[in-house]
Amino acid sequence: MSAQPTSNVAPDLVNIEVDGKPVQIRKGAMIIEAADAVGIAIPRFCYHRKLPIAANCRMCLVDVELGGRPMPKPQPACATPVGEGMKVTTRSDKALKFQKDVMEFLLINHPLDCPICDQGGECELQDVALGYGRSVSRYTERKRTIADENIGPLVATEMTRCIQCTRCIRFTSEIAGSYELGGMSRGENLQIGTYIGKTVETELSGNIIDVCPVGALTNKPFQFKARAWELIAKPSIGYHDALGSNLWLHTRRGEVLRTVPRDNETVNECWLSDRDRYSHQGMYAADRIGQPEVKRNGQWQQTTWEDALAAAAEALKSVPGSELGVLVHPATTNEEADLLLRLARGLGSAHVDHRLRQLDFADHAVATSFGLPVAEVSQVQAALLVGSDLRREMPLLNHRLHQATKQGAKVYAVNPAAFEFNYKLAGAAIVPPQGMVDALLALARAAVAEGAAAPAALADAINAAASDEGDHAAIAALKAGRAVVILGEAAATHPEASWLRAIARFIASATGAGYDELPVGANAIGLGQLGVVPGNGGLDAQGMLAQPRKGYVLYGVEPPHDFADGAQALAALRGAQQVVAFSAYASPALREVANVILPIALLPETDGTLVNVDGLAQSVQAGARAPGEARPGWRVLRALGGQMQFAGFEFDDLGGLRDGIVARAAAARDALAERKPATGLARIATWPIYRGDAVLRRATALNAHPLNRAPAVRINAAEAARLGLADGVQVRVADATLPLVVDHAVPEGAVWIEAAQDTTATLPPYGAAITVSKA
Repeated sequence: MSAQPTSNVAPDLVNIEVDGKPVQIRKGAMIIEAADAVGIAIPRFCYHRKLPIAANCRMCLVDVELGGRPMPKPQPACATPVGEGMKVTTRSDKALKFQKDVMEFLLINHPLDCPICDQGGECELQDVALGYGRSVSRYTERKRTIADENIGPLVATEMTRCIQCTRCIRFTSEIAGSYELGGMSRGENLQIGTYIGKTVETELSGNIIDVCPVGALTNKPFQFKARAWELIAKPSIGYHDALGSNLWLHTRRGEVLRTVPRDNETVNECWLSDRDRYSHQGMYAADRIGQPEVKRNGQWQQTTWEDALAAAAEALKSVPGSELGVLVHPATTNEEADLLLRLARGLGSAHVDHRLRQLDFADHAVATSFGLPVAEVSQVQAALLVGSDLRREMPLLNHRLHQATKQGAKVYAVNPAAFEFNYKLAGAAIVPPQGMVDALLALARAAVAEGAAAPAALADAINAAASDEGDHAAIAALKAGRAVVILGEAAATHPEASWLRAIARFIASATGAGYDELPVGANAIGLGQLGVVPGNGGLDAQGMLAQPRKGYVLYGVEPPHDFADGAQALAALRGAQQVVAFSAYASPALREVANVILPIALLPETDGTLVNVDGLAQSVQAGARAPGEARPGWRVLRALGGQMQFAGFEFDDLGGLRDGIVARAAAARDALAERKPATGLARIATWPIYRGDAVLRRATALNAHPLNRAPAVRINAAEAARLGLADGVQVRVADATLPLVVDHAVPEGAVWIEAAQDTTATLPPYGAAITVSKA
C-alpha cells in the first residue's frame, strides 16, 4: 500500500479561495463563475454567462494571489482563469477603489433620466451605482449624446444611455447568428448600432432587451406602459410552438403588459423567441369576444351563459352523431381536449381531429416526442432537415442547431424552397413540392448502398432512385457521430407527408441518428397521446371537410386561416346546419358560419397542461384575466356536458378532472399515400412565423415586423420569364390578385404563396397545381 497522500479532487477540478471561502471549480472556468457558485456578488456589466467573454467594462476587477504571490494589478474576474491554490479577494481596499473608479467613468456620460426610463427599478446600472457610485459627480463637462436609430417595431433605442458593454453585439453575432449590430468609431465616439439604420430582423431580437444592463434597449410595445414595481410576475409557457418555452407574464390588474423569459436549461435556456415575447398584444384585439352570442333570425345577439349553453345543446342534439364533426385547434390543453372527447362520445360522434393543416392521413400519423431531446441538439455533429424552415418554425430549436454548427456540425437539407438559415448548409436539395419524395429517396438509396436494409414498403421506390456524391456525403456525415433528422412543418403538411415521414425515419434508423418531427401545434403531442383523433369509422379533419357534416364543433379554430385548405373548410362550414364555436375571437368568417359562439379564455388566462416536444407535460395556472364574461374552456365544456347530462362531467374542480384523464394512444400504420404525377406549377404553402394562430395574427407589433412578409406570389426568374411576367406586376391566382416577386429561393416548377394571410387563406392547398396569369 502506498504511503503517498491521495487527492480526492477530480482531475478536471481546481481548488481556489474566494473571500476566504474554499471553492472547487472546473479547469478553465473564470473567477466570476467561481464567485457566483458560492453566492459572492462581483459587480459586472459586460459579462453574461451565455455570451462570449469581452472583458471591456472592467467593473469586475478583483485582487488575485497565485502561488503565494499577489498579482501587481487587479484582474477582471470575467476573463481571468482559475488556477490551483488561487486566492481571490473581491472587496479589498484596492479592488473596491478600482471598482468605484470604473463606476465613476461609466456614469460620466450616462444621462440622469431614470424617472422616465423603462428600465428603472430593474436596471443593473442603478443597482451597481447604489453600491459603488459617488453621490456627486466630479465631471462638469457636457455629456455626450447619440442619435437614436429605428431598429424596428419591437425594440426601442435610447443609445445615449449605452455603456458599450457590447452584450447586444455578442448576442446578435453569437446567439442569433445575424451580425446585425456592431460598434462604430473608437474611444468616446464609440457607438453601437446597425451601421445603416436598418431593422433588426432576427426572430430572437427581444433578447437584446434582456441582456442590456441599462435602458439603452427596451421593449417598444411596452414603452411607458408601467413601472417594474407595478407588475405581478406569473409563470407560464409559450403556446405558439411545441417547444413550450418557459416565461413570466408581467401583469397589472389582470392584463398582460409584458412577457419575459423564465430560465429552463433543458427547454429555452434563458432566451425567448419574439413570437412568444410579443404575442400578448393579440390577446386584446378589437374582435376579442367577451360575451356569449347566439344567431337568431340571421342576427347576432349577446345573451347570458344559460341561454347560450341551452342554444348550443339544442343545436348539437339536432344533428345525428354520425353527422357531427369536432375540429380542435392543436394548441388546446389536455384538460379541454379530454372534455371534448367526452362530449363527442356523449353526442355519438367518432369524427374528432386536431390535425387541421395535415393533407396526407395515409399513415394515420400523430405528433410524437423527439427521439433526440432538445438539450442534446446543440451537441450533434450532423443534421438533416427535411421540409423545414427551422428558423421560423421553432426559433429556439434552430438556435440549438446553430450552436452545434459553431462546433463544426454539418447540416444538410431537403426543402421545397431555399429557406434562410443563420448557418451555412453543408449540402441542400432544393426541389419543388412534387420532387421532395424523390430527393429524399436518393438519400435513402445512398444509405442502402452503405449497407442498410430498406423496409419492405419502401424497397422498390428506394431501389429505383439514383443517388449522387452529395447524398453519400450526407449519409456518411450522419453516420460519423451523434446526429439528428428533423422533419419540419413543410414535410408534415405536405400532400405526400406519409412518404417523407417513412423515408426520414428509415434514414434516421439506418444512420443511428435521432428522429425529431416538429409537431404542428403547441400541444399536438398531448392531443395525440390523449387520442384526439377519429374513433372507429370516424373521419379525419380532411375527410370531415371533403365529406361535409351537418354539424360542427369548432374549438379554438379560426376559419379559414387554420386549415390546410381554407376554401374547402369555408364551403363545408357554410353548408352545415349547425356550427357551435368555442372561440376567443369573433372574426367575420366565424360569424358567417357559426350559430353559437361561446367565449373562452386563452392559455395565459386559464389553467391547463401542454406537452412539449420532449414529452414534458407542463401545467400552468391562469396568469391574466379573461375579458368580460369569457370563461376557461374546461369550465364551459363542463357546463355544457353537465347540461346535456353526459357521463364524465361530474367533477368539481380541475384536480378532479385531471384524475379522470386517461391516455388513448392513436394507432398509426405503415400505409403510404398514392403518388400522383405533377402537372404545372405546384404551390409551396408555408405558415408565416407571425401568422400561425389567431393570437399571432392580431399581434400588431409582430405583424409590422419585416419577417411578416406581405402576401405575394413568389417564383424564380426562369419561371417569370417563361410566363412573361416581371417583378412587381399584379398577377391572378385562383380568386386572388397578388403582386409577383421574383425570388431566387423558389425552385423551378414551384410557386411560393405563404398561407394564413387574409388574401391567401382560401387559395388551393400545399402541393396543388397553380395557374399564374397577369391580372
